[in-house]
Amino acid sequence: MKFYRALLANHPLANIAFVVVLLLGAISYATMPREQDPEINFNWVNITTVLPGATAEEVERLVTNPLEDAIQGVSDIRFVTSNSRNNVSSLLVRFSELSERDFDKRMNDLRREIQNKAASEMPKEANEPRVLEITTSNGFPTAALVLKGQADDEALRLAARRIKADLERIAGVDQVFALGLRNPELRVVPDVQALAMRGLTAADVADSLQAWWRDTSAGTLRTADGAWSISVQGITSDPNVLANWPVLSSQRPGVSARLQDVARIEQARAKASQYAATEGMPAIYMSVTKKSGTNTLELVQRLKDYITQQNQSIADKGLSLLLSDDQTIPTKKAIDVMETNALLGAVMVLVVSWLFLGWKVGALIALGIPFSLLATFALLNGMDNTINVSVLLGVVIALGMLVDDAVVVAEAIYYRVQRGQHLVDACVDGVNEVFGPVLASVATTMAAFLPLMLLPGIMGKFMFVIPFVVSVALAISLIEAFWMMPVHMAAIGVNQPDVNKPDWRTRFNRRIRLKYGQALAYVIRRPKRFAMVGVLSVVSAAALLATGVIRVQFFAFDPIRAFYVNVDMPSNAALEDTLKAVNQVELAVRAQLKGVGPELEARSASTLAGVKFTDTEPLYGETYGQVFVSLNPLGPNSREVEAVVEGMRKAIEDMPSAGKKSFTMLAGGPPSGKPIAVKVRGDDFTEIQAAADAVKAMVRNIPGATDVQDDNLPGRPQLSLRMDSDALRSNHVNAALLARLVRLSVDGEVVAFTREAGDKIELRVIANESDYANPSSVSALLDMPIALPNGDVTRLGALVEPETSPTRGLIKHYNLRRTITVEANLDKELTDTAKANDMLKIGWADIQHDHPNISLDFSGELEDIEESLNAMKVLFLLGMGLVFLILAAQFASYFQPLMILVTVPLAFTGVAFGLTLSGNPLSLYTLYGVIALTGIAVNSAIVLIAAANDRLRLGRKTSHAIVQAARRRVVPILITTTTTIGGLFSLAFGLGGKSLLWGPVASSIVWGLAFSTVLTLFMVPLLYMAFMRGQQPAKRATLLQRARQVFFRVKP
Repeated sequence: MKFYRALLANHPLANIAFVVVLLLGAISYATMPREQDPEINFNWVNITTVLPGATAEEVERLVTNPLEDAIQGVSDIRFVTSNSRNNVSSLLVRFSELSERDFDKRMNDLRREIQNKAASEMPKEANEPRVLEITTSNGFPTAALVLKGQADDEALRLAARRIKADLERIAGVDQVFALGLRNPELRVVPDVQALAMRGLTAADVADSLQAWWRDTSAGTLRTADGAWSISVQGITSDPNVLANWPVLSSQRPGVSARLQDVARIEQARAKASQYAATEGMPAIYMSVTKKSGTNTLELVQRLKDYITQQNQSIADKGLSLLLSDDQTIPTKKAIDVMETNALLGAVMVLVVSWLFLGWKVGALIALGIPFSLLATFALLNGMDNTINVSVLLGVVIALGMLVDDAVVVAEAIYYRVQRGQHLVDACVDGVNEVFGPVLASVATTMAAFLPLMLLPGIMGKFMFVIPFVVSVALAISLIEAFWMMPVHMAAIGVNQPDVNKPDWRTRFNRRIRLKYGQALAYVIRRPKRFAMVGVLSVVSAAALLATGVIRVQFFAFDPIRAFYVNVDMPSNAALEDTLKAVNQVELAVRAQLKGVGPELEARSASTLAGVKFTDTEPLYGETYGQVFVSLNPLGPNSREVEAVVEGMRKAIEDMPSAGKKSFTMLAGGPPSGKPIAVKVRGDDFTEIQAAADAVKAMVRNIPGATDVQDDNLPGRPQLSLRMDSDALRSNHVNAALLARLVRLSVDGEVVAFTREAGDKIELRVIANESDYANPSSVSALLDMPIALPNGDVTRLGALVEPETSPTRGLIKHYNLRRTITVEANLDKELTDTAKANDMLKIGWADIQHDHPNISLDFSGELEDIEESLNAMKVLFLLGMGLVFLILAAQFASYFQPLMILVTVPLAFTGVAFGLTLSGNPLSLYTLYGVIALTGIAVNSAIVLIAAANDRLRLGRKTSHAIVQAARRRVVPILITTTTTIGGLFSLAFGLGGKSLLWGPVASSIVWGLAFSTVLTLFMVPLLYMAFMRGQQPAKRATLLQRARQVFFRVKP
């Protein structure tokens, strides 16, 4: 007791500590990086490998299968999906939940296995596999820049290359992906007719160039004149020098020709793998990703400054650089929504405190908000966290609860001052009285939140920081409530009211106590009737959920004001055909928008060909195209994203141009895949496709299903050339040479490369393009002349047996088995994800006998829903167990904690009624709020029963004890409830801006706490009367009472 009195008397210590914490917190908040989502690694890894010129079947056999074999040697992999397309293999690996250290080990294992397999089994023509970890930093670009020009010429390429290099040097930039940027190449085009006449082949050209085009360091020659470095120079990018190089025959020694007599030499650019355009003009599209921990707002501002500077220097070349999209708008909006709601919440807390306790006490209580929050920010900054929506949600949730402990302490002190006790004595006795209940209340709240840090999966990582922030802020608030605030009250003083002339606030509080006491006495005299009211309330809430009155929509994310229009071209379309078709779609999209410009509805619209961005990974191929549309912030003359898409959907999908059109809308939050994503697995593609068609028919019958499609794409027709062994033997032709000549005649062969002025320049040999690489018909390839070792000439067609056959455009595996995925978007106003997938499971059970070799795997959004739901059940029980344990420590009883836990179903009753009245859906985030409620809702009952126990120990009857305790505690209960509700009210009802992601969490707490508090004030006294009649509370000091005794040095 002496120590605590001394602590209260030492004003300088408390005030200096208070100011230091405020300064550290303010500096931390001002300097912490801003970003929309917390920085997390999703445990997803993308592996991309290019095999030029290969069909999907060849990519599957030569690249994907070996890589999947390699991956099987890595532990802790949850699943593997792979896509094999023309030229490209893409694998998506998702690891199980691992610690950061274990994940790094598995990544090292994965890279080692991939590298070993690439070196030992994959074709030498395949590029090295690129392994990319997917995080919140690189999962979606921080910004997108578009450099457009008058023509796809060297001026555009050189400017794009320089700008890309500049961007990569800007602080905070991790990588820059430039779509449409092609490296220069030195191209040698042999004339096969001229070669055949001289007894040479295109392979002789390639081998001769490979031998000549190299620099050799011979070493150091020491002479009498000193040391000389000796080198043999062969590399040159001058076509005139190459023209004089000899071409030697590998089959007929002595046969040769000058290169200029048998080939054309030109400076060109590499074959395009992607194109970009905007407004029909050629462009280079640059996606910028940021480094971990980089301030998104500052980075984008640096990019804007760079764009302004560059446009001044490139305008005279007919070029312009523009910021097509960036994350500052959604980031600023999300942070502004949270900051606005936090400010409104703080104002409401102040108003409530003033209403019950006066402006001076209310201000002293409210000082706990900046102290606790800024101390929390100082701690978060020390742990390298950023300011993001998850951190701010934790702040908003904690906002109303931060003053709960201070309110109870202040009210206890204020109550004693009103009755004439000296201020310092009132502070000591008031804190002594409520120390146990307050500590138990905060502990139970933390016990409900802490298990949420164990939520698995992507959602768990995404929301981990919320319970952490709440728990840290609440722990710090205890310091303010038990130390800082009593010191301030003792130093500043509290007006002692005139007992003979009470002010309006005293009369207001007394009137609340009087009216509540009368209502409680009425309820206690009719226990059965009102107990039935409580039971019926819980039953009604359960019925509302069971009967579907409460709509279920597990995932509801805040939409990003951007979307893609997908164009999937026919399998035989060339990249140039895709570009032309997507350009037409872009023009049609622009016509459907209310203008494109800084002050209009859309910010930009850009064309991409050769790539398609999906919910989880990019897809590459000549038949893929997209129009990316970035919208300006929502204003009076603009529409929501869904309204924009639905407004143009019919016009775009009904366009007569080639290609299937669909839409992909983007949303914040963790990636989850499409609402419906059913993997149809088997071994035979005919059987798989039949089953997939049946599943698609079922999906189309689900109300609200749109964009129903599967990913089985037909491939291009294939000309297979089977070598005639007899013809090759009789003509003395080497089989490897023949295969190489075919390749040289189609895609060509890169025989060497060099770097010059920052460019990688490849030396490519490709046969006469006009006759063979782009012939009028595929049969023209068979007329290609080939020189024989004996000096004669024959046709390719005389050495091979041609066969034509269809190929597949995409071969997909899921966990190493061939798969076709049926996907669809879903209008969750009509059908929620879980219900839609249940309908599919029931429908599949009816027809499964028709497809005995097929199995279905339900993934996408459903997979994350099931993972989160299963975990939430366990975490809810864990939270309840921890709360029960704390209550048992406080009350030293088995039954009283159970009485208090009755408030949990009462809280759920409030959530159910609130969802029904507001029309909002039940989501995973609502359930998240319900779990948090288990710790918040019990606080009122803890304070109530603790006060009743104190009076019961003094010898009062059970009925008198509970009524007197309820009347004594009703005001602090109402204050703490209204401050918590006030702190979250703005976010719950969107007063400072709506959030589909976080609003449901706040709304569930507001509705649940409001209903449960009203019911608690009447149901808990009834239960206390029923269970404690004729009993006495524990006489031995409880664990928390012992803590109070140690803290205050009082006798038990």
